[in-house]
Amino acid sequence: MPRPTSDVQAFEAHAPEADLDDLRARLAAARLPEPETVHPAEPGPRRWEQGVPLSDLVEVVSYWRTEYDWRPFEERLHQIGQFRTTIDGLGIHFLHRRSPRADATPLLLTHGWPDSVVRFIDVVDELTDPKDANAPAFHIVVPSLPGFGYSDRPATTGWGTEKIAAAWVELMGTLGYGRFLAHGGDWGGSITTVLAGRFPEHVLGIHTTFAEAPPGLTVDGLTAVERAWVEETRDFWGKRAAYAKQQATRPQTIGYSLVDSPVGLLAWILDKFAEWSDTEDSPFETISRDRVLDDVTLYWLTRTGASAARIYYESHNSLDPELRVDVPAALTMYPRDVEKCPRPWAQERYRQIVRWRTPEAGGHFPSLEVPEYFVQDLREGLTAVLAARR
Repeated sequence: MPRPTSDVQAFEAHAPEADLDDLRARLAAARLPEPETVHPAEPGPRRWEQGVPLSDLVEVVSYWRTEYDWRPFEERLHQIGQFRTTIDGLGIHFLHRRSPRADATPLLLTHGWPDSVVRFIDVVDELTDPKDANAPAFHIVVPSLPGFGYSDRPATTGWGTEKIAAAWVELMGTLGYGRFLAHGGDWGGSITTVLAGRFPEHVLGIHTTFAEAPPGLTVDGLTAVERAWVEETRDFWGKRAAYAKQQATRPQTIGYSLVDSPVGLLAWILDKFAEWSDTEDSPFETISRDRVLDDVTLYWLTRTGASAARIYYESHNSLDPELRVDVPAALTMYPRDVEKCPRPWAQERYRQIVRWRTPEAGGHFPSLEVPEYFVQDLREGLTAVLAARR
């Protein structure tokens, strides 16, 4: 078991009222551009062709300024239990909820961008203390990625997915979890893959919604559906991933806007919730405005728009092409996620896939979009993982 590098300290998030007043003042003084030049009459994805429609942004900004309340989210973090520790010189914030069940298994949940620990706060209770006594239970740990939320902002380069994965092993060891399960999506999925590939002695198995195949694989032998997935992914990276190129090459430049302008930060993040969710028009069809604003306000109050963007600079296209995962893995490809990996390709990296699912609904943020299904799928996947180890 890794030796702890420092004591774990209880942490309580509480933004000064002056910071919330400043946020509302900035929102009231925002300068907005003219409307987009596409005006479809009916709701639908075409309304978002040039980004967040002005009418939508005005409505959310008004709600954020006059009705949204940050304090319930702070209280929710407090109810779950939040802490900080220091790993390799960097302060790491994390949520930690132990299950009352004696048979519970440690489970590490890792978020991505542009989300945060917000991704998991609505599923923690059911995972730690399920209503069904026959359902598996877990001791839950949800770290904030370096540069995100209440974790420290790195002052030097180097905090990419490989270093983060090593830090997570150290964090779990500090908490007394020498062996654990892991789940992640987006960057959390990449980190989960590195965890499983580099630290199989600590990782019992994984569940992920983001599988990364080795490069250079052929489409020969793929089904029509799998070929469509490949084309959709190529289209995404070729036509709709300018945000990733910007953050991978010039995170500091976009960072000024993300830290200085709450409206700019909101638009940058809301655009992704809209495009990547399984909805016909607005992300609020499946995710509440308050949850999206919890996420955006967390970025705003912690001034982490720039530091969070740097994970792209540190890690974009950095996964070792030779890395293989030999521990049991459960993979779920949600239909409206922006990248879906064909199973034959996934099997080239994940050598022991014990469960594979393609749900009928859900996008990039399933724990927020379809939380009940997400919990069920995660439980069943991890149950299959643990059974494979017996």
